[in-house]
Amino acid sequence: MSTLWTPDGERPISDEERARAEELAKQMSEVREQLAKTPAAVVVGNHVMGFYELAAIHLSQQPPNFTEATVAIDAMAAVVEKLPGRLGENEQVLRDALAQMQLMFVQLKEREAAKEREAEAATAEAAGGADEPEQPSGE
Repeated sequence: MSTLWTPDGERPISDEERARAEELAKQMSEVREQLAKTPAAVVVGNHVMGFYELAAIHLSQQPPNFTEATVAIDAMAAVVEKLPGRLGENEQVLRDALAQMQLMFVQLKEREAAKEREAEAATAEAAGGADEPEQPSGE
């Protein structure tokens, strides 16, 4: 049986736990090697598309979660706008995705505002009609 150092001190580990830890360390090393061979523009582009997906998730909620979507869209914009010419062959795709998400945000925001105006008008109409007695039409 071996021991493993932890912030709380040494703790004993079984041979099975040690083998799992060594396998995990080997897998992590392989992933690091693969990542080191991948152009940074590809990895960054994947992250930008992750922001896109996150924004889409928040905008698809009922009602849309505009606050959270804004964070994801702003993160997309920050990366895309600060790295012009450095995002590789998919840069235009990323720019198009950003524009699409910004447009979707605006359209949904306008739709939600229209719904709110309609609801307020209906409430005001219902409240106004209930408080005032009906007047004869004079016909």
